[in-house]
Amino acid sequence: MRILVTGGAGFIGSHLCDRLLAEGHSVIAMDNLITGNTDNIAHLNGRPDFEFIKHDVTKYIYIAGPLHAVLHLASPASPVDFPKIPIPIMKVNSVGALNALGLALAKGARFLIASTSEVYGDPLVHPQPESYWGNVNPIGPRGVYDEAKRFAEALTMAYNFHHGVETRIVRIFNTYGPRMRINDGRVVPNFIFQALHGQPLTIYGDGAQTRSFCYVSDLVDGLVRLLHSSEPDPTNIGNPAEMTILQFAQAINELTGNPSGIVFKPLPVDDPKQRQPDITLAKKLLKWQPKVSRAEGLKITYDYFKSLTPAELHEKDHNTFEGYVRK
Repeated sequence: MRILVTGGAGFIGSHLCDRLLAEGHSVIAMDNLITGNTDNIAHLNGRPDFEFIKHDVTKYIYIAGPLHAVLHLASPASPVDFPKIPIPIMKVNSVGALNALGLALAKGARFLIASTSEVYGDPLVHPQPESYWGNVNPIGPRGVYDEAKRFAEALTMAYNFHHGVETRIVRIFNTYGPRMRINDGRVVPNFIFQALHGQPLTIYGDGAQTRSFCYVSDLVDGLVRLLHSSEPDPTNIGNPAEMTILQFAQAINELTGNPSGIVFKPLPVDDPKQRQPDITLAKKLLKWQPKVSRAEGLKITYDYFKSLTPAELHEKDHNTFEGYVRK
């Protein structure tokens, strides 16, 4: 297959490119590099079966020749980005999704969109099945991402119903691994960055909020299985092993030998209190479930960040939730 991956220089997108190439497909990665990084795909440079195009998918997308699949992963996804670039986030998940769907329609290609567990908002149902419609604040600071992804899902289903495009929708839960941005602002790189610098780990709120973390290779395996399936409805992909943020911070301090402990700061606005996927559907339809243990995945991720040079660790401002907490 010849496959386009938008957001292909991003954290998940670059790992997806690796997996598709390993399966023997030809891959075009497209990214405007607003949060992606060509370092993530530098090892693919020069391969005859790989091409990188720097392009903003909110502009018209032109690809010469046949395409068999379009995988739309382009979108900033970190809460620290929401107040900084809200309009680009909304555009890439609306206009960008529209352009990607139009390309899939024109090429007769299968279309997969990366949606998110954020469509469930601060859930009132636990764990979250695909049938749950969510509890989202449309005008809160997270609304620019949450509602944009909900719109993208609706748009995708409209193209499926009205135009007959073969579509797939994956709802991605918390994912971690090598190639995450050190200044991403999410809990895994935040904690590891602080631990590497001997700083206390910052917990927002009391740490009782829960998350479940899926290692990136497991997530990518789920994406590929969904792409090759016949399931048009949304499918959760994530690790249902739930833990509190406080427990996670303690695990990071133990892994890294960080003696500086933990500090607590105010909870960000609309921060979900619980997040755990119900993966019954993925188990049944895709024969998928996560395989990489938390200990194994965190060790690989920590070793990756530890291998970065001091310049790579410090060249970017390290983002936090400052300016995004409830006053």
